Amino acid sequence: MRVSEYYNLGRTQPTLDFVDVDVETDTPVYIDPSTLKNLPDEWSSQCHKMLSTFFHSVVDAINHGDPHRLRELLVRLQEPNETHFGLSKGKSRGRGLGPYFVQRISKNLTVSKAAETGLLEDLEDTALFIEGIGKDIISDVTTNIIRGMLISYTQSMASMYGMELHEGINSGLVWNPSVCEWEEGTTRMLVSLGNPLLLVPKVIVRHDLHLTKEDYFRNHLAPTLQDEELDNPSSNLVQTAKSGRKFVTKVDVELEYGGGKEKMVDLSVTRTQVFRSYKEEKRKKPSHPLNHDELSQATGTKPVNYRNLLKAVLDTPPGAEHATEYHHRAHGVLSAIFYPWLTYPIVEHPLDQARKRVDITYTNNATDGFFGWVTRQGHPSSHIFVECKNYHSELGNPELDQLCGRFSPLRGKVGLLLCRSLAEKERFLQRCRDTALSRHEFVLLLDDDDLSSLVDEVVTSHVPVDPNEFDDEEQERPYPGEFRLLFERFRKLVS
Repeated sequence: MRVSEYYNLGRTQPTLDFVDVDVETDTPVYIDPSTLKNLPDEWSSQCHKMLSTFFHSVVDAINHGDPHRLRELLVRLQEPNETHFGLSKGKSRGRGLGPYFVQRISKNLTVSKAAETGLLEDLEDTALFIEGIGKDIISDVTTNIIRGMLISYTQSMASMYGMELHEGINSGLVWNPSVCEWEEGTTRMLVSLGNPLLLVPKVIVRHDLHLTKEDYFRNHLAPTLQDEELDNPSSNLVQTAKSGRKFVTKVDVELEYGGGKEKMVDLSVTRTQVFRSYKEEKRKKPSHPLNHDELSQATGTKPVNYRNLLKAVLDTPPGAEHATEYHHRAHGVLSAIFYPWLTYPIVEHPLDQARKRVDITYTNNATDGFFGWVTRQGHPSSHIFVECKNYHSELGNPELDQLCGRFSPLRGKVGLLLCRSLAEKERFLQRCRDTALSRHEFVLLLDDDDLSSLVDEVVTSHVPVDPNEFDDEEQERPYPGEFRLLFERFRKLVS
């Protein structure tokens, strides 16, 4: 039974911000800590701070020869069953973190040259150089360290969707990055089938780690070793082609130099620039979040159906009596359309000490597409605000001013105003343009027809293009996240 079913949310995975896990068994996805480093939002930044301070504390304990401190740091790591991530068969049981395993990992960390030589910079580096650590352990350790942030995220999602939180539940050990110590207490938690439940943002989960030993060796160390062998007159690996060209095969290099993680340490210690280049390349090309189809496959849920989500919105009768229904359905289709660029939605978000409320607030995590472009243009857009108006009547200055009243330089000055239809649409768009030019506040109007156009674009962008079947004009399809309608409307605001 999925979270959405257990709590009767009436939601599908594409419309939820978190992974819709089974509340009893495991879902085969993992938290990759490198994703938290690359996301610009405050929640991810705080998670990264927790991971960084914890790992630096571990490395410091190793380098200072302090086994007591190292044990205090590592022995607190528990088997985190609350997220239901991993590959456990049947009931979630964790994937190996326990006293014996922690003792073994502690020993491996201590004897490895990776820490003392400075190769270990981040938690994810241990998957390259420390025996016994893979994606499951990295995910488990990450869950432990950011547990406090996962608790706050779960509380936020529970509040938004009306899921009951239980009082006085043991939090488990929570890492405090300010004092670099583990802490524990009681808090409000979701409880399913008698066990605490932690929800995880789907934007931070992956099928594998971004940094892997295989990728590092095959695509970075091996080419360097090939060049070194070619420059070595006494190399046994150099072969000669019929043309006289000298070459060394990657297969021979792998047979000669391949091996365990300690071997990777030995090869990297004398070639630190190779490792630094690998890390830099990975930093510049972060991994992509799982898309809707990948999440549906991982969770065993139905694929995204944008048309059905749109139909639910269009079928909602206009009028105040259906305003809440329209609001929630609009939230569902927007969350599906704008994932993974807009995340961490808050519904009925209180602002200015609760004196104002905005229907939906999204965090803008985009680096590409329309929402990334807006940020690069220098327009404050850390958050994107949405107001939903299920009116029979026309929109006017009050509705425009209401949304603009949510804006600020820190929160953002870009918003979407959803409505059903406008007889004088061009007149209202001109009002939006006047506001943009005079106050640098950008309101993008979306009526039912515009929302339908957005869905058409999203559906089209996910249809594979065969170059042999389409002419040049037809191949000019939008890519996911481009949202040409929004580009066009924004440009008209400032032109």
